[in-house]
Amino acid sequence: MRVLVTGGAGFIGSNLVDRLLAEGHDVAVVDDFSSGRRDNLAEAATHDRFRLHELDVRDPAVIALAAELRPEVICHLAAQISVRGSVADPVHDAGVNVQGTASVLTAAREGNTRKVVFASSVAVYGRPATIPVPGDAATDPRSPYAASKLSGETYLATFRALYGIEYTTLVLSNVYGPRQSPEGEAGVVAIFTDGLLSGTPTVLYGDGTQTRDYIYVDDVVDGFVKACGAEGNGCRFNLGTGIQTTDRKLHSLIADAANAQDKPGFAPPRVGDLPAMAVDPVPACEGLGWQPRTDLATGLKSTVEWAVGRPR
Repeated sequence: MRVLVTGGAGFIGSNLVDRLLAEGHDVAVVDDFSSGRRDNLAEAATHDRFRLHELDVRDPAVIALAAELRPEVICHLAAQISVRGSVADPVHDAGVNVQGTASVLTAAREGNTRKVVFASSVAVYGRPATIPVPGDAATDPRSPYAASKLSGETYLATFRALYGIEYTTLVLSNVYGPRQSPEGEAGVVAIFTDGLLSGTPTVLYGDGTQTRDYIYVDDVVDGFVKACGAEGNGCRFNLGTGIQTTDRKLHSLIADAANAQDKPGFAPPRVGDLPAMAVDPVPACEGLGWQPRTDLATGLKSTVEWAVGRPR
């Protein structure tokens, strides 16, 4: 299978690229390295079936590239992912996430692509009435980032209606694992891991009872691979565990894996933070034949082991 991965130098994208290559697929990556890292693709670059194209997804060259490569599937992960960044500069957010998605879908049309697998976010649910959030929950975007992701989902349905391009949307909960950067608006697992390994202070916002649903990157990659097939056409699936873990418990688990002191500092809650979040993975289990396989303690141990020797 020929697969084009946008954002393939990023945290999730590069792990997906490695998996696809290991399974014998031909993989092309489009990434502008605004946040992705070249060293994330060091292993991929050793494969004859891998090609890297340094492009912004909004560049018309992406459309020409797809027409040349004719990828059977496009996995679209390239995005502006900062919620706070989207509030500060909604025009830039819409440019990358809305215009970029429209560009990728146009590329899919020109490349006669069978299917697009799209990375969405739990942010589209806003403040959900039910937790774990069911797959058919109403959307309620409360940031430009969430609005742009939801817009991307609408574009997928539109291009399916117009041109017959199939799609599957994967709504990702809090993904963690090797290659996640602790810099910028990063995941809390990467931030805690970096702080506990380096001996710098770690901070919990609020009283530590805020919860999130943590899903290991290899399990997310498995969802993308399964979605590349015929399963889940025209559907949105939540990828998560359905399990809520408090910030305080998470810190203790990472401290244990890092053999570090479990003594975080505390700061006032941040405005806009949700008190709780988890998603129902059952529809994905039934519709994709997928399931989260990595328990949190095991995933954190692997993450810490990678972080000890990660490229800096």
